[in-house]
Amino acid sequence: MFSSLPTPCPPTLLASSLLHSSLPSPPPITPHSFLAHDTTTQQTKFIQFATTPTSTPNSSQTTSDQLSSPKEVISNPIYQIGFNSVSQDNRTSSKLQVQNLVKRITALPTSHKSRIIDTFQSDGGFNTISDFNDLLMAFVKADELELALKLMSSDISSSHGLFPNSWTYSIMIKLHCKKNQLSEAERGLDHMLGNGFQPNAATFTDLISAFCRGGRVGKALEVIRIMRRLGIEPTIRTYNCLLKGMCYVGKVEKAYELLMNIKKSSKKKPDIYTYTVVMDGFCKVGRSDEAYELLVEALEVGLTPNVVTYNTLFNGYWKEGRPLEGMNVLKQMKDRGCVPDHISYNTLLFGLLKWAEIHAAVRIYKEMVGIGYRVDERVTNSLLRRLCRGSRREGGLLKDAYEVFERMADWEFVVYNSTYDLVIEAYCRGRDAALALVNLHSMVGLGYNPKIVTFDNVVRALCVEGKVEEALSVVVMYRGRGFPSRATVDILIDKLNRRLRHSDTCRLLAAGLKLGLIPNKEARGKRTLIRIRNNSPCTMSVE
Repeated sequence: MFSSLPTPCPPTLLASSLLHSSLPSPPPITPHSFLAHDTTTQQTKFIQFATTPTSTPNSSQTTSDQLSSPKEVISNPIYQIGFNSVSQDNRTSSKLQVQNLVKRITALPTSHKSRIIDTFQSDGGFNTISDFNDLLMAFVKADELELALKLMSSDISSSHGLFPNSWTYSIMIKLHCKKNQLSEAERGLDHMLGNGFQPNAATFTDLISAFCRGGRVGKALEVIRIMRRLGIEPTIRTYNCLLKGMCYVGKVEKAYELLMNIKKSSKKKPDIYTYTVVMDGFCKVGRSDEAYELLVEALEVGLTPNVVTYNTLFNGYWKEGRPLEGMNVLKQMKDRGCVPDHISYNTLLFGLLKWAEIHAAVRIYKEMVGIGYRVDERVTNSLLRRLCRGSRREGGLLKDAYEVFERMADWEFVVYNSTYDLVIEAYCRGRDAALALVNLHSMVGLGYNPKIVTFDNVVRALCVEGKVEEALSVVVMYRGRGFPSRATVDILIDKLNRRLRHSDTCRLLAAGLKLGLIPNKEARGKRTLIRIRNNSPCTMSVE
């Protein structure tokens, strides 16, 4: 499409030279055949998007031939997108047309999306450049950027006497910005200016935003200067993009200075996003108190903070090791009628766990669950590990640990290896050896490799409850992983001896001796039967 464009003229109009020259008035440019198109063409053209036909006894799958033949395709159950030019049909605005296109394109299977342009070419092209622009913008908004590029490079429009207008160039610049092809976006701006079209503030803002996302704030500032030379005043959205870019590269002081200048301006006033961006910049460099001052200032000028504004503070406070400050902000947030979202709670909970504020973390967790939010899987594992460790000092945390573990099963969360070890330890400490054994089997069944201390904990818990058979079964599970500690073997031997199960004692001792493990004298007793070479029994006296 753009291969047929005349060379941009005059050269001084190029964006790259605007900063170094005076700006002459652009000469009028008459497109060769801008509105010259076949007036006999029907008012509404269609793109036929084939979908799988409704199953009937005689139905068959739609073929590529059907896709390329509009008459045949229309007879099938398909998606059809009508292009009603705004100038011809005032009932449908261009914006609504684009929204309709985006919905239909998004609903298509991937294999059918790739045929849209080819199908449209076979159906005769576009009535007006507005139709072309609508489809191009729909591709961009639907993130079908490759299709947008394909449409832009096709000759559908120029072959029907249609040539790009200002909106075409603006969409093209937006497309290249989304693809991070900034040199192409600049080239599009040069073509636009060279052909006598003046971009609006939104087009410049797209370019500024793209430069800022890449950390190229200097280039973004150049674009601001070009806007002013053209007499186009930056909008607050333009400044918001620039502020975000400044904070992204660590120029927080410059961002704050720009915010103060915007406040002094009589033409525009900062919105809540303006404040939020600079607050985020302060939080990222460990200056959350200054960010909070900006929140107070925003409230004083009558702005209403949103959930993103508060989430910025939650993030800043936990990074500075002050997660309890976030609890205060949460209260203020709710008092002002702003409802925390799942990001608010997960960020706050993560920070509380990071800095071992376990009781506050449990309160936030229970509040989340009560509201109906699902806690992040990684954060839930972290909470459960903290509770299990904390229960070594505070037995009251065991109940909370059990509840979190059970809810993880309800949510079908993955329990991490390290979490399982601690959960089993908690069950053993809570004198629930049966559940400890069940979860040990589950852990091994999932392919996890429990720590030796985990096996030891289960054996000891089972012995304490007198479940010697189950304890021996756990010892069997040790195979290939190691052997119980001496203290665990001592406990088990003592239980076996009390039950006069000397043969089991012998086997356990023999296995331990082979690994260099010598039980305590008290555990062995005065006379212990063991098996030595050639499987012949002998009695070894231990004095």
